[in-house]
Amino acid sequence: MALTRRAVLAGLGGLAALPASGPVSARPLDEVTASGTLRVALYAENAPFSELRAGKPVGIDVEVAEAVAKALKVRLDLRLVDAGENVDGDFRLNLWRGDLAGSSLADLMLHVPNDKMLGLRNEQVFLVRPYFAQRLAFAWRRGALEGFESFSDIGEHAVAVEGASASDMQLLTAEGGRYRQNLKHFRNQEEAARAFLAGEAPILAGTRAGIEGALFAAGEAGRDDVALTEIALGGLVKSRWDLGGAVRTDSRDLAYAVGDALAALIESGGLKAICARYGVTDSPPSGF
Repeated sequence: MALTRRAVLAGLGGLAALPASGPVSARPLDEVTASGTLRVALYAENAPFSELRAGKPVGIDVEVAEAVAKALKVRLDLRLVDAGENVDGDFRLNLWRGDLAGSSLADLMLHVPNDKMLGLRNEQVFLVRPYFAQRLAFAWRRGALEGFESFSDIGEHAVAVEGASASDMQLLTAEGGRYRQNLKHFRNQEEAARAFLAGEAPILAGTRAGIEGALFAAGEAGRDDVALTEIALGGLVKSRWDLGGAVRTDSRDLAYAVGDALAALIESGGLKAICARYGVTDSPPSGF
């Protein structure tokens, strides 16, 4: 898989010095409030959470960012960024080091795994409380499979999946690699979903939110011949993880304020309503 321009820049960051002026720093709460603007980084091509549609950012995370900015009583400066090779590099490029051009850093990133080890190995950032539980799932055609309760039910059937995704890694390692030959890889989950809907594969693997969002966007949600299944599998690949946010480590007061805004959005039912607009089942994180 070819590296994105953003991934290349992240790799170069350790070899070349930034311009003398440096990027405009991510800021603590009082500076954000004083400026009247919250700079938020979201991932591009990450439907149903964030993507460009007809030149406009749309998605669950876009509306979450808008709700957070409204709660903080500031304007939203939203930027969609390409995903790099790993989240650590995304933190470096967007929150604390920046790119070679000295672009302004984001104050907040959303759609960040709320993972203890991730936080420990990135001392330059501070993780914000989670707001959504991401879960791996499968969509499958009832006419092609009698049932789907375990990985053995895959049998010889083809599985459409985004390459290098968590679902891809889960299937590549399941039962000693038994299902490697079943996999049909696509550039992203949307393309995998289109192949599934076109009949190219009777099984679609991905996140539940991604699958539901793709079916909804295609006008295929609620089809009687399509079912969704979640299968827990032990091993290195998690089948569920919480999504939250991240700020620079010296902006913890901003993190707490954002966390309060996210908690209020969940408790009020606002996040559930946002998810419903994209055909996605609300999935509260642990503790909610």
